Amino acid sequence: MVDAVSTSTATSRIGSGTTALASNFETFLTLLTTQMKNQDPLSPLDSNEFTAQLTQMAGVEQQLLTNDLLTSLLAAQSAGGLDNASNYIGKQVTAAWTATEYSDGKATWAYELGKDADKATLQVVDSKGAVVWEGAAPDKSSGLHTFTWDGQMKDGGAAEDGGVYTLKIAATDATGAKVDSQALIQGRVTGVEMYDGAPYLVIGDSILPLSTVISLNEIKAQTTTDDTENPNVPTGEAAA
Repeated sequence: MVDAVSTSTATSRIGSGTTALASNFETFLTLLTTQMKNQDPLSPLDSNEFTAQLTQMAGVEQQLLTNDLLTSLLAAQSAGGLDNASNYIGKQVTAAWTATEYSDGKATWAYELGKDADKATLQVVDSKGAVVWEGAAPDKSSGLHTFTWDGQMKDGGAAEDGGVYTLKIAATDATGAKVDSQALIQGRVTGVEMYDGAPYLVIGDSILPLSTVISLNEIKAQTTTDDTENPNVPTGEAAA
């Protein structure tokens, strides 16, 4: 499997290449100037060879300019990624991501079942891969559901604030056949952060890659149906 090259890694490689090219370019100029100063008047430098050397020098100079341009493009790409990701702020997102932080006495996930399940089991796993809690899913019907863990572990202990946990789910129907299921993170995006040149979304106590988002929805403003609570509608006394 070929790993993706991050923006910062690419920039670092370009910077290293530029430094090497610049050093070679300066050395080349020094050698060429010295050669011209010390050439034999009776046997001057061949014009074709001189032209070839000038062409090489121009090629190195062009490569330096190309590297500078690539660095600028990568910087612009990174800034553009942050700008595009900022459009997610304030919107409801569902992401194929299972890691979240236990904070203020709870950790919350979403989970989805492809159809009604006869049995659905949830597991909370710590950062070391150990199952710290296991129990039945609160809702086994088809669709998207929410699960909030109170931090109580199966050994009787309690989770500490700041710990990162993931959720796993396994479900079967009445015949024992596997039901398609997945653990998710769902919530309103409150911020965007950049890590290694890639945008990450902040959703509650989770920070997840933008690439894991599988659905995006506008959060509709709540409307007031009770006229007595609507400041734009006069009360009975005021209307009278």
